[in-house]
Amino acid sequence: MTPEAVIHIGRKAVETVLLTSAPMLLAAMVIGLLISIFQAATQINEQTMTFVPKIVAVFVTLLIFGPWIIELLVTFTTGIIGQIATIGQ
Repeated sequence: MTPEAVIHIGRKAVETVLLTSAPMLLAAMVIGLLISIFQAATQINEQTMTFVPKIVAVFVTLLIFGPWIIELLVTFTTGIIGQIATIGQ
């Protein structure tokens, strides 16, 4: 296996991780920002007020983007499995 092939596989793996995690991270970030603004405006500093909405937002985002994430992971996995045959050559 050439160094270029290893770099390509690593690059695709990092790209896949970023793409699959981005929707949940963005949802948590937006909800966290909105709750922080609300807490700053009302001076309410309750820890569960930040945690629970973020978890709910992440789960809802996972339900919405789940099929796309699974398709992306299956595509990546089948590509890696397909490349196993060419490793010894």
